[in-house]
Amino acid sequence: MVFPVHRTNPMKIASLPLLGGLFLPALAWAVYAPIPEQEQGKALTATVDANVYHDSNIFGSATNTIDSWVYSLAPKLAFNASVDPQTFLSASYQISFDDFENRPTDKLLISHDLSLRVAHKFTDVTNIDLTEAFQIEHNPQSLLQGVPLNADQSFKRNEFDSRLPTGLGQKTSLVFKYRNVYFNYDDPGLSRDLDRMEHLAGLELNDKFLPDTTLVGEYRYQAIDYYHVGTFKDKKSNFFLGGVDYVVGKQLTLSGRAGVESREREGSSNITAPSVELTGQYNYTENSFVTAGYTYSLEETDNPTAFNDTKTNRLFVNVQQALTGMVVASGSLTVEPSVLQGRGGQTNVNETATRFGLALTYVARKNLTFSATYDYDKVNSDAAERRQDRSRFGLNGRLYF
Repeated sequence: MVFPVHRTNPMKIASLPLLGGLFLPALAWAVYAPIPEQEQGKALTATVDANVYHDSNIFGSATNTIDSWVYSLAPKLAFNASVDPQTFLSASYQISFDDFENRPTDKLLISHDLSLRVAHKFTDVTNIDLTEAFQIEHNPQSLLQGVPLNADQSFKRNEFDSRLPTGLGQKTSLVFKYRNVYFNYDDPGLSRDLDRMEHLAGLELNDKFLPDTTLVGEYRYQAIDYYHVGTFKDKKSNFFLGGVDYVVGKQLTLSGRAGVESREREGSSNITAPSVELTGQYNYTENSFVTAGYTYSLEETDNPTAFNDTKTNRLFVNVQQALTGMVVASGSLTVEPSVLQGRGGQTNVNETATRFGLALTYVARKNLTFSATYDYDKVNSDAAERRQDRSRFGLNGRLYF
């Protein structure tokens, strides 16, 4: 189960080709991001990203698209340290300045990203991991479909994640999980339609059936509460899932979950649907790997007034290939065939989103990298106003202090 409303553009992935396991998709309980190599070994790290790129559709519009060159500067400060032998603390703040050469309204957009993580080990078998991530985003990497032409899609988003695993025996463990996500859009129309809070709680039982095989049983409860006209759009879901995590060897890992979601919809009929999450990663050399997977789920739409939810199939593959000791190539491809479930007299809408990204990165020094990136988004939809065609190409430099 994913939180899909703000879809991630591949540029976010393809531009960061040195993060290894981070290419795995953000499933419901994704592992927290490891510390980048450049931030290890010191408490405080400063990073500066400088970008220049061309965006063929800066508002993600179906028609009358506007293209522009964009010049971006994004300094970041990160803190990573062990507070005591049992407690790890991580925090970061990044401010991004995006200057558009050809934007009809504000040409300079300023965004903020703030994160905090605390991990504490109570005993050898019990620990807790808490993260908080807050965004003020004025230049969304992936834009909503079907919104008024060239509309402001700036938003604020806060996500709190908690995970508490504890051992019940030599082979059995229990994991308590909770996630809270808050969305708030600046535009009054988008705010009225999309502002909401999502809660997702889970209880997972793991049994190490074999040294390389873990059986998993999981229950999740989800509540989606809209701030405006909630009695028309709110939802509550119960998930019952089973699965397996299989370590084939040092290079290959596989994970799968399958089950059912029973969803209660306010103002519409209830629905029961399958829920599937399949992922795999093959590390064929030290800095080269392939990840791939498939998910099927009910997801929120960007037009909840017309549609209840979206039945989404998501297939993805990500590749990283070290060409030399200093040059790395990476790519990502996501294909999302989906059906928007019409509300009332609204007919269902079929659409397919394809998102593709490439990056070539040169590691000039341990603290300095240069990247060339290309991204392409294509949305084919039965509804003409939801179609989208967008490409971006650019250069990036990153310096660590």
